[in-house]
Amino acid sequence: MPDPLPVNGYTSQSDEKVALVNENKLIEELVMRQLDRHVRNVNSSDIDQRMVALARTKTQEAFMWLNRAVFQPKRLYDADLSPLAEKLEVQP
Repeated sequence: MPDPLPVNGYTSQSDEKVALVNENKLIEELVMRQLDRHVRNVNSSDIDQRMVALARTKTQEAFMWLNRAVFQPKRLYDADLSPLAEKLEVQP
């Protein structure tokens, strides 16, 4: 099993989960490139760019949630917050 992701709240992930998220990222990129084709046609009155922008945002959001479902990040404990809390001069 690989080392934990270098992001607070994320734990070690199996090779299968990492492979699944990497596959998701590839699929997301293919969808984003299809959306890019519509942005390049910005002068076309047949393509509503506001809708294309929404499609881009919702696609990114959908894949974010999908990947979070796989990796299941955890909430931080007080000990995790202490260095940042000291820096910001707040209570964890």
